[in-house]
Amino acid sequence: MAQKNIDFDKAKAAVLYIVSELGKADFTKVFKILFFAEKKHLAKYGRMIVGDSFIKMEYGPVPSKLYDLFKAGRDNSSSSKSTKEFLSAFNVVGYTVDSKERPDLDELSKSDIECLDESINENKKLPFKGISEKSHGLAWASATLNGRIDYIDIAKEGGATEDMIEYIKEFNENLNLEIV
Repeated sequence: MAQKNIDFDKAKAAVLYIVSELGKADFTKVFKILFFAEKKHLAKYGRMIVGDSFIKMEYGPVPSKLYDLFKAGRDNSSSSKSTKEFLSAFNVVGYTVDSKERPDLDELSKSDIECLDESINENKKLPFKGISEKSHGLAWASATLNGRIDYIDIAKEGGATEDMIEYIKEFNENLNLEIV
């Protein structure tokens, strides 16, 4: 599931929030913490925080658009003004990211921060192998390699009730979601 128009200001705030709590971190740790927060939020509140599509990769789910942005920052390969503006908040070196600024907390709801905090606290001390293996759950296993992970599988893995799953399915148009 992805939002039809991903809110890059909110995405930047969420990633800055994670990185500000972790300090310099590798892409894997940041992306998995975001995945676990998204999973919690979807299962509990019926919507994603950032709404980026997650792709099944060897080491676990990766947010598609955010990964592309950070690869562009790493390779210094983007001439897009919006990409440069997004990346100006981060130091990207190799596969690590650090923040240059504080997150704009006005971009994040209380429930967003709640789920981000839970995910950060549960996962910040896990080593690369541990966080990667932890992310290889039902949603990851149900997708094809390099394919999109179904948002209903993410919700189920997060413990969403049948009522919540029906809510997500029924109201996906109103929630500005794209079924993939």
